Amino acid sequence: MKHLKWLPMLAMGAALMPFAHAADPAKVLRLAINAPETGFDPAKVNDVYSLGVIENINEPLLVYGYLENSLKLRPNTISEMPTFSEDGKVITFHIKPGIYFADDPVFKGKRRELTALDYAYSFKRFADPVVNSPNASTFTDFIVGMDEASARASKSGHFNYDASIAGIQTPDRYTLKLTLKKPGYVFLYSLGSPIAGAVAREVMEGYSKDTLSHPVGSGPFRLSEWKPGNRIVLTANPSYRKVVFNEHPADPKDAALAAQLNGKTLPMVGRIDIKVIEEEQPRWLSFLNKQLDVTGVPKSAMKTALRVNPANPDDTTLNPKLAKRGINLSHSTALNITYAYFNLKDPVVGGYSKEKIALRRAIAMAYPLKQEVLPLLYGNQAAPVQGIVPAGMFGFNPKLDLRVPYDPATANALLDEFGYKIGPDGYRTLPDGKSLEIVQSTQGGGFDKQMNQIWQKTFDRLHIRIKFKVAKWNENAKAAYAYKLQMWSLGGFAATPDGDDFVQSFSSKLIGQGNKAGFDVSEYDRAYDQSQLLPDGPERQALFDKMNKLVAAYQPYILGVSMYTNSMSQGYVLGYKPHPINSVGGFWRYVDIAAH
Repeated sequence: MKHLKWLPMLAMGAALMPFAHAADPAKVLRLAINAPETGFDPAKVNDVYSLGVIENINEPLLVYGYLENSLKLRPNTISEMPTFSEDGKVITFHIKPGIYFADDPVFKGKRRELTALDYAYSFKRFADPVVNSPNASTFTDFIVGMDEASARASKSGHFNYDASIAGIQTPDRYTLKLTLKKPGYVFLYSLGSPIAGAVAREVMEGYSKDTLSHPVGSGPFRLSEWKPGNRIVLTANPSYRKVVFNEHPADPKDAALAAQLNGKTLPMVGRIDIKVIEEEQPRWLSFLNKQLDVTGVPKSAMKTALRVNPANPDDTTLNPKLAKRGINLSHSTALNITYAYFNLKDPVVGGYSKEKIALRRAIAMAYPLKQEVLPLLYGNQAAPVQGIVPAGMFGFNPKLDLRVPYDPATANALLDEFGYKIGPDGYRTLPDGKSLEIVQSTQGGGFDKQMNQIWQKTFDRLHIRIKFKVAKWNENAKAAYAYKLQMWSLGGFAATPDGDDFVQSFSSKLIGQGNKAGFDVSEYDRAYDQSQLLPDGPERQALFDKMNKLVAAYQPYILGVSMYTNSMSQGYVLGYKPHPINSVGGFWRYVDIAAH
């Protein structure tokens, strides 16, 4: 996890040159995402599809390697890795001169250089109440003076971007100094995420009425077309500096991919055409018909597309018939987690009393994860998660297994004990005798319909009425942040290799942001705050274990799985591998398209 010394003058394992490149406009990468995006303002969005686009437009200070050291940060727009003060609370970055934003009318025909002031402005936006960032606490919890600036703006109704903030200093044009409330070992990962991409003040003010639709950055691509919920088109940014790919991974498979890319200037494709295709079958057929260049393998196609070793599901290979067509398979364990959460603010399933915990635990005990979910929804291409930190991440403890056993009989006995009686109609009531009905929010896709069938049987086992409320994913997400959903099944992908990515989702400081369950336990908050002060190690791991146990005790969730990544690419797509951190857009700038 620790990451403080790296060779200077490197970014993404690539040598930086001061000259613009020219991607081939005839090379088009055709992709599909399976849920609508929400927009392209780094401070305003939090869904993986929007962030996948943003990370290719707005650039953070740091990035991860692609094939080599893909879980370690390295310089992106800075000339070398940042320096830390002795106490870990002051981080100094040196922005590389000669990096420019893409041309845009707001710059009035002038080339606009990326400077330290742009990062200072971008970070201040997270404290602006008008921006209302879902990731505000990522910055306000760490940077000195951010909370105070936000409070002043809330009181006055205006955020003063020209006012000094003690924790954000720019001693000169290319130097950024951040002073933190606590050591920044974990915070550094946030600065390598898409939300930390630099925006220009002129852009935000020029398009203030709709910053989601007008992203302008210094990254490899720029937005050329957007039909919300339907299509996104990116084209190579002519102003992007010259970056030559140069990585040498130790893994033989990755080394073979690197050999296809080494020495080439990034990006190689001139256009990325992204369609929103929510149903998995149309996505799969589009790929088989070569209308898409890369796709995930849907559950419905796993039996025919893959050859899985029953004794070891991780031993998965491609169907020889597909291999003869030149199709390639990338199989790996992803840093992700699926779960269902309960809204603890809801009067039916929420609360911290014993009878409310009993209701949530009984539902978890009737959920057939191994029996039905794994084989029917995921084709056994997933592994049950043991807690809130997925395997493979810093903070995961393989010896700590907090899964609730599948035991419908005991679940029913638990409900009986706490007064959820079965009435004459065959359904349970609340302990006060009022009607009990659970509303499960969901989407309308084929996968969701199959999942709902499993949920229906889960609640039938408990004699509890369930109602499914269908909406678009982005609509459910908006309602979730407002605590208008009672129960929702979803998943999350890691934005960093650190388990903080997931444990923060139960911090009360993120209520209204990433804490969709509204979990509010002071003992958990204390453990989380302490974990923020420490580097990875036994002391920090003990705090992670404590947080896992506390969440398990109150049962605000039902644990799901970590999915294997099974992605296919057409044979003419060179150098493709899904990135373990930036799972949606992490490969776009790297792949090449061969003649076909």
